[in-house]
Amino acid sequence: MRWRLLTAEGAGTMAAELPEIRPIGGLIGAEICGLDLSRDYPDKTFEAIRQAWAEYGVIFFRDQYLTADQRERFARRFADIRTMQELRKDPEQTRNVGESWHVDMTCFDEPPVGTMLFAEECPSRGGDTMFAGMAPAYDALSDGLKRTLVGMRAVHANVRKLGLSYERTSPPEPAVHEYDEAQGPLHPVVTRHPESRRNVLYVNPEYTMRFEGWTRRESLGLLRYLFDHGGQPEFVTRFSWEPGSVAFWDNRQVWHLAVNDYHGMRRVMKRILLQGTAPVAAENP
Repeated sequence: MRWRLLTAEGAGTMAAELPEIRPIGGLIGAEICGLDLSRDYPDKTFEAIRQAWAEYGVIFFRDQYLTADQRERFARRFADIRTMQELRKDPEQTRNVGESWHVDMTCFDEPPVGTMLFAEECPSRGGDTMFAGMAPAYDALSDGLKRTLVGMRAVHANVRKLGLSYERTSPPEPAVHEYDEAQGPLHPVVTRHPESRRNVLYVNPEYTMRFEGWTRRESLGLLRYLFDHGGQPEFVTRFSWEPGSVAFWDNRQVWHLAVNDYHGMRRVMKRILLQGTAPVAAENP
């Protein structure tokens, strides 16, 4: 689905404009063109943006040089704000934030519904972000595996070693008993997206520890299969950043990964996490 840019003359700062939507991948991702996010727009503009966000999983904007107040105002058109922070990697650092496939904060009962990332300073090369669509990943599973997964739940927890995540040394791999003892919410393995109504594979390598009633060792074979499946190239799109770029992704249906290939250069982003609700389980297909 695509919208053409429409402008109503004489409407002042509330000009009735709809964006042009340009899909950039076969199964996920679209660029939004024709808007200046520092301006105010009528509700139908944001309805079009939200529809594209739900349909494509992740949407991108270029040349948006926003103040902190403008970023916050834009974010609040979609949901309440949960967290605002800076993500920064300096030239002397070797690790970056989010360098493995994950979904933001599924270790909470109500994970963020979406994430916005605003680029302030970018390396001269590298530093892309990859996004993987878990709705098309679910669609590509066999009917038998779909029937097996629908109705299952999994424990989501954070077992990373605190204080080491972004230092020069990698954190040690947690022991199996730490995965088994980790406490966190039980989320459906397959969810139903409330807007697109599509079924979504709702596990991720960062936070999904084990299936409900299973040990980590028992869960690992199936989890590894699902993690490998979700990261296949056909479900992935890749975004190259420039100052003023914005990415807005739907945590209910998208993994992301920050590519760490820009050592010796600086990358500075502003991140806004939007308040979410508990995931809703899908019904049997």
